[in-house]
Amino acid sequence: MDIQLRLLLYLRLMDKKLETATFAAGCFWHIQETFDQINGVTDTAVGFSGGEDGEPSYELVCGGDTGHAEVAQITFDPALVSYSDLLEVFWKNHDPTTLNRQGQDVGEQYRSAIFYHSEKQKELALKSKERLDASKTLSNNVVTEILPAKEFYRAEEYHQKYSEKHKG
Repeated sequence: MDIQLRLLLYLRLMDKKLETATFAAGCFWHIQETFDQINGVTDTAVGFSGGEDGEPSYELVCGGDTGHAEVAQITFDPALVSYSDLLEVFWKNHDPTTLNRQGQDVGEQYRSAIFYHSEKQKELALKSKERLDASKTLSNNVVTEILPAKEFYRAEEYHQKYSEKHKG
């Protein structure tokens, strides 16, 4: 590929209007792996959000005293995947009816939450939660919190793409 074509492609990529979504759905390793497989997701990172303690570590969050949840922060291209589509993936890949629990993981850090980054995301998240509850497809009511995005604290590097690093 010649240099002019490469430059043109690079400039087109830089011109994309990427958006951010942040979801808490239990252990962040699983949800990161799930979103990494979605066409239109350009990047994912795992970390902590929703608490009050600044600069949390994995150990502090697991201790249950920070108020943070384990989250996956997703960067996506809305021309390729919509926020509504990401919400559908979120709902289908964890149990949004269990308070502070996903499977054997128990504690506030494993809660189900959507941290919205805009009023449009808030509106879409609230409507999707209402639709899911109204559908009566789940045995209990949805307990997922829908909150404004707070500071995202990236988890230690050994947590990033954990499932990919530890296949087999």
